[in-house]
Amino acid sequence: MSGGVLSGLGAVVLAGGRSSRMGRPKAWLPFGDEVLLQRVVRRLADVAAPLVVVRAPGQALPPLPPDVAIAEDPVEGRGPLQGIAVGLAALAGKAEAAFVSSTDAPFVDPALVRFLWDLRGSTHDIAVPRGGGHYHPLAAVYGVSVKSEIDALLVEDRLRPFFLFERVRTLVVPEDRLREAPGLSLSGDEILALRNLNTPDDWLAALDVAGLPRPSDPA
Repeated sequence: MSGGVLSGLGAVVLAGGRSSRMGRPKAWLPFGDEVLLQRVVRRLADVAAPLVVVRAPGQALPPLPPDVAIAEDPVEGRGPLQGIAVGLAALAGKAEAAFVSSTDAPFVDPALVRFLWDLRGSTHDIAVPRGGGHYHPLAAVYGVSVKSEIDALLVEDRLRPFFLFERVRTLVVPEDRLREAPGLSLSGDEILALRNLNTPDDWLAALDVAGLPRPSDPA
């Protein structure tokens, strides 16, 4: 697998989560010399273009590169499918598929993105990891064409990503297969790309794994 941006692959980063357990906006969490959303966008820019950040109505975002598009999700509280639909709509005509990530994934990994992209190929609409007993819909590759199926689910108020996986050609990639991805970052047995941050302790632990200093006042 060669390096560089993959032709036809964009990326969507969902920034509009409520961060209730974190107690502060995740997009603005310090992570080294940048904040979390900036880190996720930077890492994805190595492998995908264009990039779209989906925010909640009126949500403030940290500074991002000028070529990163901002799309506003007009409806709050409807979960990731709503945000994915907004992001895919923004990529229509600009990319064939998108890697979808959350803001709170500091170890989003180009190696995983490439691996899922190659596995998906032309025979599947979605390639989604499954590890730790559950799917990882915010670390998956989606064909832009699945937006119509997402729209139908939203109308039906069926908001779980699994409902989408049932409706389209979905390749579920188990954890042992994910480990075959060349260059994949691991911490012990953990696939770091599947880690997300929900609490302040999660954030501090991720800083430790990344070898970055903890803030003097993490509150």
